Amino acid sequence: MDEDPVNDDDDGDGAGGNAQPRRRRGDNLPRRRRGIYWLPNLLTTAALFAGFYAIVAAIDWHFENAGVAVFVAMLFDGLDGRVARWTHTESAFGKEYDSLSDMVSFGLAPAIVTYQWGVARIAEYGPVWRRLGWLVCFFYAAAAALRLARFNSRIATQDKNYFEGLPSPSAAAIVAAFVWLASDRTNMGLPGLLVAFLVTACAGALMISRFSFHSFKHIDAGARVRFTHILFVPLAFVLLAVWPPVTLLLGFGGYALSAPSVWAYRKLRRRSRGASTHT
Repeated sequence: MDEDPVNDDDDGDGAGGNAQPRRRRGDNLPRRRRGIYWLPNLLTTAALFAGFYAIVAAIDWHFENAGVAVFVAMLFDGLDGRVARWTHTESAFGKEYDSLSDMVSFGLAPAIVTYQWGVARIAEYGPVWRRLGWLVCFFYAAAAALRLARFNSRIATQDKNYFEGLPSPSAAAIVAAFVWLASDRTNMGLPGLLVAFLVTACAGALMISRFSFHSFKHIDAGARVRFTHILFVPLAFVLLAVWPPVTLLLGFGGYALSAPSVWAYRKLRRRSRGASTHT
């Protein structure tokens, strides 16, 4: 028989033949394509792997390798977002995955690297110093988590040209470069260890601060520049080849101090203007 199968009509009377099949809710909605974009998430995974390797290297007391791994994680972290924008493969999954990867690579990894490197040494000066050391490491990790949470919650409204607070990759670079620089020094002494933990604490505090740091997103990569400016590129490569941890520490340290310095300069300038108007 060539009759159509019986379907319930809209009135539910059970008539068949010419009755139209009942439409289900959402039949007209486009189906969501399952799966994830592989290329940007592959780069995010590479950043996560580098951060995890930094933790493993620090546990094995290979602090130079741990410091290098943090910078490798920074390289891949800088690529995944740009690749996603260039290839139009941005997604909510990728953003969440990148944030979790950042917490491991730039939150937990620098904190554990500092803990493994410094706490065992500073514990020789008493239990109070040991407790202070691991509390500083925890403060850094918590500050990185708070910085990432604040960034994610305000990403739709914040100024794209500035970061509120020091970005977590830059803070991780400062801590990793310092440990990398001091990795071949067996006897730092209490003053040197205190400086290391002070640097770690300041990096954590700057992450949750309200200072505005330039994002450099407004720079046009295709714009023309003066020839003399190009000379800084080979100079930077030379410095990185000769003194990699020193160059990285000075570079990212200068970036971390830029926003507080501008804030202090503007505040002093306002005070001087106010004093001049009263006189």
